[in-house]
Amino acid sequence: MGKLKLDTKTKYDLYIKSVQSPDTDVIFYRAVYQELRQKLKKGLTLREDFCGTGIISSEWTKLDKTYKSFGVDLDSEPMEYGQRNFIDTLNLDQQKRIQLVQMNVLDKKVPRADMVVAVNFSYCLFREREQLKKYFKNVFDSLKPGGLYIIDVFGGSQCADEVLDRTKHKGYTYYWDQKSFDPVSGHADFAIHFRIGKKLYKDVFTYDWRVWTIPELREIMKEVGFKQSVIYWEGTTRTGSGNGKFTRVTEGEACLSWISYIAGLK
Repeated sequence: MGKLKLDTKTKYDLYIKSVQSPDTDVIFYRAVYQELRQKLKKGLTLREDFCGTGIISSEWTKLDKTYKSFGVDLDSEPMEYGQRNFIDTLNLDQQKRIQLVQMNVLDKKVPRADMVVAVNFSYCLFREREQLKKYFKNVFDSLKPGGLYIIDVFGGSQCADEVLDRTKHKGYTYYWDQKSFDPVSGHADFAIHFRIGKKLYKDVFTYDWRVWTIPELREIMKEVGFKQSVIYWEGTTRTGSGNGKFTRVTEGEACLSWISYIAGLK
């Protein structure tokens, strides 16, 4: 018997509910830009690399009537879903200020922007250092003067283990499955599963990633031209889990699992 499959709408709905908070994420990106650049400007343009559904790009246009956004991805399925469910629901003025572009993020003709974000660890699909360096260089070149590049990164001792995390939500359960980790190459296989009622939908999303470290990422940023990189570390609750609040730090904390952001300044 084959694996159970979710329909397109359900799988993206559950993904967004489980791993994204785009309305607050864009506020954080803007706050980082303001902190590091001291001043916000009219017409601030954001490019969302590996945009998937483009929901972050969509939320960005809502922050200010002058803000513009581009979402770049190769996969047409999530982009078509995002167009129908997010972009087409924006008002006409907002729709004029957003565009989803089916394009390779390595393409030299990617849209120029004041700020580029690559989140949900999407850049980890570049498993070789030269591949990632080529991508970072393309980001640097496509940023406008004074531009900012933001990525998220994960780590912790648990990243070297095969781990299955489970989170219960209203109406379903979300599973983050680290299936394997190779300490020689740094490669790891991940998958997202969902359980709805008694039905388990396995491998709804799968990832073959390189687990990059903060020092590696900062070194590559510096090599391609970024003049500075800044770390934003997630705080913790009383129980020790992440609280979703990120503050600028110069040192992290050794723990089982952590998430942070790196902001590269052009």
